[in-house]
Amino acid sequence: MSKGSGILLILILYMLFNLVLGIWMSKKSAKQNAEGGFLQNYFMGGRSMGGVVLAMTLIATYTSASSFLGGPGLASSWGLTQSWVAAIQIGTAFLTLGVVGKKLGLISRRIKAVTVSDYLRARYKSPLVVVLCSLALVIFFITQMVAQFIGGATLIQTVTGLPYAGGLAIFAAVVIIYTAIGGFRAVVITDTIQGFIMAIGTFLLIFFIAKAGGGMANLITDTAAMNPGWDLMGKGPFGEGVAALRPGYLISFWVLVGIGVLGLPQTTVRSMGFKDTQSLHKAMIYGTVVVGILMIGMHFAGALTQPLLPDGGLDSTDKVIPYVVLHYMPTWAAGLFLAAPLAAVMSTVDSLLILASATLIKDVYVNYIRKGKKNAAEKDMGKKAASRVPAASMAITVILGLIVFVMALNPPDIIVWINLFALGGLEATFFWPLIGGLYWKKAHSGCCVASVIVGLAVFIFFNQVKIAPFGIHEIVLGLLAGGIAYFLAGVLIKREPDPEVLEKCF
Repeated sequence: MSKGSGILLILILYMLFNLVLGIWMSKKSAKQNAEGGFLQNYFMGGRSMGGVVLAMTLIATYTSASSFLGGPGLASSWGLTQSWVAAIQIGTAFLTLGVVGKKLGLISRRIKAVTVSDYLRARYKSPLVVVLCSLALVIFFITQMVAQFIGGATLIQTVTGLPYAGGLAIFAAVVIIYTAIGGFRAVVITDTIQGFIMAIGTFLLIFFIAKAGGGMANLITDTAAMNPGWDLMGKGPFGEGVAALRPGYLISFWVLVGIGVLGLPQTTVRSMGFKDTQSLHKAMIYGTVVVGILMIGMHFAGALTQPLLPDGGLDSTDKVIPYVVLHYMPTWAAGLFLAAPLAAVMSTVDSLLILASATLIKDVYVNYIRKGKKNAAEKDMGKKAASRVPAASMAITVILGLIVFVMALNPPDIIVWINLFALGGLEATFFWPLIGGLYWKKAHSGCCVASVIVGLAVFIFFNQVKIAPFGIHEIVLGLLAGGIAYFLAGVLIKREPDPEVLEKCF
């Protein structure tokens, strides 16, 4: 058996394991669905996540293939500069759970929320807010999922030689089936496993890179000779010296993948599913440690790859890590390591898929198409209407997955740009409605609508005209404009806080 075939076999077995686990979780959840309500269990897992599971599913949702391929690949030429820049991501789990976690978790229990839009409906009491945010969520999620589907299929194609369409079909089938059948419980359990796989893969990569380089001391010496200044905060996209870390670039990166993650629905929604406060506190610690291992470990490994690359280098930094894995790791280790970026892609897709499905079913079908009462629970529905929800939820999950699959069959050349655009769009949409809503009692629906419209408009404008004042990314400008609009609307349009909102959300 060739090395490529061996790696393919390992990856297929890994994906089949996730599929079987999803089916098993579906059967296990059947009784719980009957007891606690389908919506609460399928989309929120009965709010039973412990510390380890919460930490791992948050990390797995946040990380993607770029954490294992793109970033470490850049570190091969930038050196440790890339590691210092990426280190800002270490605090994301702590920040998300600390700023949003406990408060949103308690509120979601009071209002029986299973999506971010559920919270926005209860907080702002405006159909316009819900429709605007739900529409933005589904659109940006689909674009992100297309990018992740392409990433998973390309990874399989690159390391195994399987045709792109074949790799895409395998990847899509596994993710769609276990997400549709197993729901939230399957997603968080597989995310937990994938989190451990990613950590193990990081240590494996460092070990085999050091071994291939003749030991860490020898490898560092060779790296310094081939890439002078690799260990200093001076190399980077803007030339030598401190310009590589100029304020505009650092601020942009810190906002986009640091503070801005507070506005990502796929991460903040995890705050609704923890079991108790103790689990939340443990997850803050576990999450910080594991993200630190992944970000520092992978980028440090990437910075040491220069002596292992062919003369003349590679035509793309994205190919650095796959090249090292294929040439310097045994089949079993290569298969296990490549399961890590595949796990990152799968965990991102399943989280986006389940949340997009929840948004369409809970926020559109249950609350608007069914024309029931606001925040209606399943027990308030008629038996006939309630019986349609499970089938509709699974069907929507499958349909969304198939739409993304079809779009990924002929991927556009600008897919990376689309992915980053979607990430920024989600942050521009949800950051202020979430954070302002949680901490400012005087905020109302006008604040939310103004923030979403202005923030997205500024973000899209600067993204399209390609103007970056002081080197600042458009997401910083979008969030700044959205924040000004949010608080200005609250000052200019004065409304007395709704007693019901104060009781439920504060």
